[in-house]
Amino acid sequence: MTEFFDVAGIEDVPIGQSRAFQVKQKIVGVFNCDGEFLAIDDICPHAGASLSAGYLEGETVSCPWHAWRFNVRDGTWCDNRRLKVDAYEVRVVGGRILIGIPNGDEESKSA
Repeated sequence: MTEFFDVAGIEDVPIGQSRAFQVKQKIVGVFNCDGEFLAIDDICPHAGASLSAGYLEGETVSCPWHAWRFNVRDGTWCDNRRLKVDAYEVRVVGGRILIGIPNGDEESKSA
């Protein structure tokens, strides 16, 4: 089961930009790709940089520290598709951005 959390208004993440939001115990990067909102874990697995602070081109964000590139639709690393960060379902309701976090997600990662 997935629980949805209201993180921002659509005006808070302009087209071609991104923002990070805390959702429960996670930091989630929200990306506006030509009016479609996509969300992935904000922390780069290489060295811990904020992916939402990186350069967004199309559906690819480049980490601001070491230029690792991730697809913001599914979280895969563009240079080795076996590595990925979590991607989250996004809904827009009444001009608000809602991020879906699967129930029990924190427990399974911390165990």
